[in-house]
Amino acid sequence: MTYATVNPATGETVQEFPTATDAEVRDVVERSHRAFGSWRGTPVPERAARMRALAELYRERKRELAALLTEEMGKPARQAVGEVLLVASIYDFYAENAERFMAGEKLEPSTGGDAEVVLEPTGSILGIMPWNYPYYQVARLAAPNLMLGNTVVLKHAPSVPQAALVQEQLFREAGFPEDVYRNVFATNEQIAEIVIPARTVQGVSLTGSERAGSAVAELAGRHLKKVVLELGGSDPFIVLDADNLENTVKHAVLGRLGNTGQACTAAKRFIVVEEAYDRFVDAFAQAMDAVEPGDPTDRKTLLGPLSSVAARDGVAAQLQDAVEKGATVRAGGTPVDRPGAWMEATVLTDVTPQMRAYEEEIFGPVAVVHRVRDADEAVELANSSPFGLGGSVFAADVDAAREVASRIESGMVFVNEVTGTAPDLPFGGIKRSGVGRELGRFGIEEFANKKLIHAPRRAEKLPPQDEEVVAP
Repeated sequence: MTYATVNPATGETVQEFPTATDAEVRDVVERSHRAFGSWRGTPVPERAARMRALAELYRERKRELAALLTEEMGKPARQAVGEVLLVASIYDFYAENAERFMAGEKLEPSTGGDAEVVLEPTGSILGIMPWNYPYYQVARLAAPNLMLGNTVVLKHAPSVPQAALVQEQLFREAGFPEDVYRNVFATNEQIAEIVIPARTVQGVSLTGSERAGSAVAELAGRHLKKVVLELGGSDPFIVLDADNLENTVKHAVLGRLGNTGQACTAAKRFIVVEEAYDRFVDAFAQAMDAVEPGDPTDRKTLLGPLSSVAARDGVAAQLQDAVEKGATVRAGGTPVDRPGAWMEATVLTDVTPQMRAYEEEIFGPVAVVHRVRDADEAVELANSSPFGLGGSVFAADVDAAREVASRIESGMVFVNEVTGTAPDLPFGGIKRSGVGRELGRFGIEEFANKKLIHAPRRAEKLPPQDEEVVAP
């Protein structure tokens, strides 16, 4: 495994970094555990002050931090700045709300006495993160857990090493003790053989592929470690009518091309009722054709390069398979002849179950459009996917859209907007899209000990020693 920055717009290798030795990985794990002993005792207001300082650093350096994303994984400049500002809002959110989320919950036990459930930290948490949102996905894990009192060991994707290092630096500049948040350039084997089995590591959070999630969940289960998994998605974008078509198409383009289509929650399957199908496809194909791949450093660019040539080639293979088996290309579909990892915005119709594009997640700027008879068939097709992360329903009748949304099997559904994210909204999926939730109140509970404390009320007497006790 090589940790290296390779600019996907040019193919140039910018910088390489050595992987950690086994001894260095063990040292990071041990230091994280030792730091937990003191960090858990740090008053919440002190943790919050550091978290606010961290948020301010992101805002102050938004251009510099965004430029790293553009260089390392090709994120268009304007979207990169947006990611940085979103991260700052997440750190601010938990600084402001963590103490309230951690407040004990009073119970009224049937057995009498006083009972309370309190949230407590559990220890060192391992994060395994992908390349497509290098700051945001770290923040989803780090913000709630550091505010709770846990410590974090972070293994980032090998293709975004500079983003990994700068985040560790920012935590230290914000006043966090050195070992409370630690980056480690570990190999997959070191994670499997050293980090996850360590008794001091109490949980694992992974955002990535199904294959990676399955492997990590199996290994974590063997060592009785809690996991949170945010995996792939093939989000449906359901169109119930042709009203407000211009607005619907605008959202369709943004939902498919954001981050060059490299988002788990990107709109990938466009499911359109028959009465609206022809008008939608014509308008959508025209809009996608109008989007030109451009320089990712230009703030006007919507569609940049894919993260790597290998990623581009993988999407191209899925597209070729569909075309060879009879799918129709309504927009794009032609390779971009220039150095780097470029691909046109593409629209496919007439996709059948025999094609890879029918069920596989396409992690790039290729949209698949399906025709269905009505809302019931739209729901059936949407739910036929093995994934269940997000989804969108567009209709002039909001109540009808909400009713359809209630029948979609996914962790998140948005009405008349594409799947989005915000610090206070829970994020996560079902089925093969993963387990657990991040962000909001739910994000701080995943790696917490929900401890019950039960005691007699002060006015109550202790039961007599010879009183019969019913054991559980």
